[in-house]
Amino acid sequence: MPHPDSPVATVTRETHNVEALIIGSGLSGIGAAIKLRQAGVHDLVLIEKADDLGGTWRDNTYPGCACDVPSALYSYSFAPNPEWTRAFAGQPEIRAYLRNTAATYGIIPLIHFGTEATRAQWDPHDARWHVETTRDHYTARFLIAAAGPWHEPLLPDIPGLADFPGELFHSSRWRHDHELTGARVAVIGSGASAVQFVPAIQPRVGRLHLFQRTAQWVLPKPDHHVPRAERWLMRRIPGTQRALRNTEYAAMETLGIGFRHPALLRAVQKVGTLHLRATVKDLRLRRTLTPDYTLGCKRLLLSNTYYPALTRPNVTVHATAVKAVHGSRVIGADGSGADVDTIILGTGFHILDMPVAHRLFDADGASLHGHWKGSPDAYLGTTVSGFPNAFVLLGPHLGTGHSSAYTILEAQLDYVASAVRHFRSAGWASMNVRPEVQAAFNAEVQQALPSTVYNAGGCSSYYLDSNGRNSFSWPWSTGRMRRRLAQFDAEAYAVTSSTPQPSATDDVRST
Repeated sequence: MPHPDSPVATVTRETHNVEALIIGSGLSGIGAAIKLRQAGVHDLVLIEKADDLGGTWRDNTYPGCACDVPSALYSYSFAPNPEWTRAFAGQPEIRAYLRNTAATYGIIPLIHFGTEATRAQWDPHDARWHVETTRDHYTARFLIAAAGPWHEPLLPDIPGLADFPGELFHSSRWRHDHELTGARVAVIGSGASAVQFVPAIQPRVGRLHLFQRTAQWVLPKPDHHVPRAERWLMRRIPGTQRALRNTEYAAMETLGIGFRHPALLRAVQKVGTLHLRATVKDLRLRRTLTPDYTLGCKRLLLSNTYYPALTRPNVTVHATAVKAVHGSRVIGADGSGADVDTIILGTGFHILDMPVAHRLFDADGASLHGHWKGSPDAYLGTTVSGFPNAFVLLGPHLGTGHSSAYTILEAQLDYVASAVRHFRSAGWASMNVRPEVQAAFNAEVQQALPSTVYNAGGCSSYYLDSNGRNSFSWPWSTGRMRRRLAQFDAEAYAVTSSTPQPSATDDVRST
């Protein structure tokens, strides 16, 4: 222990002045880094609060974790993976794919791990973003928020939950060191994660109580092992993989027509009904598991094992929300209860109230969260008026119920890369989307949404924000999204001219 009179050690905080700073190293951040480098931006960094890349595929390690989009579509189009071993890849393979892609494109050395952004503010005097982190200070010409919407766990506000004496964890923070064999487990939530981990843990636990506030539409999952011969074909004849990707994309877009014309989804809904009838023979349980809204109103779920798991003797489905936790007893809103020693939260994420919005500030010190006032809004889901030179990836208005996140992301990255190339060639210092342009786009989206299943399907979903407005969904085809974002539209922005640039020897790195 140092002597009380000895000098106090100080931590030296380095300043990094870069052209582009990316927050997050999941699929959005990695993709952004690759596309920016291809656009000629080599002076860039990614800051990552964790000690490894991968984003949601790093965090979600629960049993049974896998993608619900076909593997051939769940990858960058410019970095196809012929080695998928399943038609719908599992979490370990997806994480390995992201790591391998980042390594192949030289992105890993650009990532500053263990560095969490705490505050990023636009400074109009030097036309740069000033970013404070848990380690160093950064300034950047461009800021790319790539933290993603499936990032921060949503913890329910249930009286008594914090005082539960047993083991309590969210599915995205899975406690692998906690032994579930023979345990009495309550699962709160029946969404995408629960549909995957419930069948995986059901054979091991002593009792499983599923508290289901809302029944979900669950369709059969056309998953299968990809034979070695098929993978060999994908490696040797790349056109085969492109054909598979194009075929799957066309099938998903055909399904997407129904999301815009809900009456067409009735045929697909019959598949869900038949799936339920074939796997759940008990009439009472079947009624409990039958949704009362149109398929597609909530996220579409795929599983061949979820319904069978719920029919097992050690499983009880409580068709109710949780009202309170009293000691070791979980109490449903309908009065039912269960004594348990483990609670697993399958309660989703902060989708529309993204935590990064609390950390981005305009020139006057107002946060992005404050600008949004509970209803996220961005021009083309990508740029926000008042936040110059900043881009939000997988932002508001771009979500779909049928397509791959990579499809959305790559459309955005085309727009970002085009914007940056135009910005540099024109010698701009800043670009700020005009508020009337952003407002007009948002009005266009809101005008189109009421006829879609997202709004007209008769349910309450995470597509709706705290004000009851759908701030998540894109009401048209992804083909239209790709066309709309294909080229940067400079006339939509107010710009300022560049000041003389520093010489190459000044371009960074220390204070």
